[in-house]
Amino acid sequence: MNNAARLGRKLVWWLATGMGFGYSPVAPGTVGTLWGVLIVRLLFPGMDVRWQILVSLVLVAVAIPICDHGEKAIGVKDPHAVVADEYLTFPLCMIGLPAQHVWMLGAAFVTHRVMDIIKPWPARQLQVLRGGWGIVVDDAVSSLYSLACNWVIFLLVRKYAGV
Repeated sequence: MNNAARLGRKLVWWLATGMGFGYSPVAPGTVGTLWGVLIVRLLFPGMDVRWQILVSLVLVAVAIPICDHGEKAIGVKDPHAVVADEYLTFPLCMIGLPAQHVWMLGAAFVTHRVMDIIKPWPARQLQVLRGGWGIVVDDAVSSLYSLACNWVIFLLVRKYAGV
């Protein structure tokens, strides 16, 4: 294998593990999701909702081959160290919401993790898909549930707290 190919594999592994966050000894998925919060905080404020949707879908599409590579490299279905599915699906749960508000990012972080853990229908069933598809699609569906929860939270806070 030449140096460029080796470098490419290392880059994909680096992305798959969330720049090493996936090696966290405690809750690697939760720790890895922090990159998603940073992505949203840097990209979404002031971005038109149509662009937010496009960016979110592109990130989900990019996550599939990255996670597929991580799974093949480790040789285990949906390994804990591979957290690209966590941070690259997080933007889905913030579409149209005020990313400039830290409280909203915090609420989204919590709902994203809860929905990823409980995996409401059909997210859990989608884990049977092979490779990166099974790793990412269930998280994308869970993120859509999180998006619905986040909109309810935002509307309630706006109505009762005037934010």
